[in-house]
Amino acid sequence: MSALVLGHKNPDTDSIVSALSATYLLSKRGFDVVAAAQGNVAPETAFVLEKFNLKAPEVVTSVADRDVWLVDYSDLAQAPEDLSKARLLGIFDHHKLGDVTSDTPLECWIQPVGCSNTIIKMVADYYNVEIPADLAGAMLCAILSDTVLFKSPTCTEADKKAAAELAQIANVSDVNALGMEMFKAKSNLNASARDLIFRDFKDFDMGGKKIGIGQLELISLDMVSDDLMASLKAELDAVKAEGRHSAILVLTDIMQEGSIVLVSSDEKDVVLNALGAKAEKDFLKGVMSRKKQVVPPLQQTFKA
Repeated sequence: MSALVLGHKNPDTDSIVSALSATYLLSKRGFDVVAAAQGNVAPETAFVLEKFNLKAPEVVTSVADRDVWLVDYSDLAQAPEDLSKARLLGIFDHHKLGDVTSDTPLECWIQPVGCSNTIIKMVADYYNVEIPADLAGAMLCAILSDTVLFKSPTCTEADKKAAAELAQIANVSDVNALGMEMFKAKSNLNASARDLIFRDFKDFDMGGKKIGIGQLELISLDMVSDDLMASLKAELDAVKAEGRHSAILVLTDIMQEGSIVLVSSDEKDVVLNALGAKAEKDFLKGVMSRKKQVVPPLQQTFKA
């Protein structure tokens, strides 16, 4: 049976495209693999797949007795519940090292860059694997998404280099125009408050506390009406009540390059203080990255 190349729960564009690109790379290296996802694609990802004529990975809920490669994560909280019953073969990731472990040696490609697809491009270059144009276009979009058009503090020169090379392969002449087209799709608010919160949501174990953090990136925060803001806050309370110490939603304004946060928590003031906010909805200028600017201060605050 083919090994699964699997992204995290509530998959974003990088997670979905990483599954596709890593599957292509590994297959060219002789591995028997198939791309998989832990959920359906979000509007931004649907736009990317349609634009470059790619199919979404199959959705799987169980990996027991399967061989698995992980892409875009290494935290158990973001993995299938039965990952311990699978055989882990390798990881492609750009986040902090999580708590996933293995019974046998594995192949790991982890770098402090802005996007997992940047790493996959590096590995493809290392193995002299040529990337086809359609896949290159999707990988480019993943980089633009994760680095917020190179504005995020997570963006590195390696991301910019990979994006430029992928744009050339995909025959994309105007990268910024593609990025804005993609972010317009990402800003689609035609969904329930719960679906918006879980569009890009990750759970973390911080000192034994389960803390869930969602991020909603928009062309403008003005798109969020007072009614929608109230609905998001109410639903966030419900998400917190599902066994979490805290549920946090980061609403990011792509053009103004900053965010506001909504918080439901057993220790709300502690969370806000860790994030540098005096109150909910304070505009945090320059805060664009959950990975680099939200998770680390919370991890430091709640570490055991």
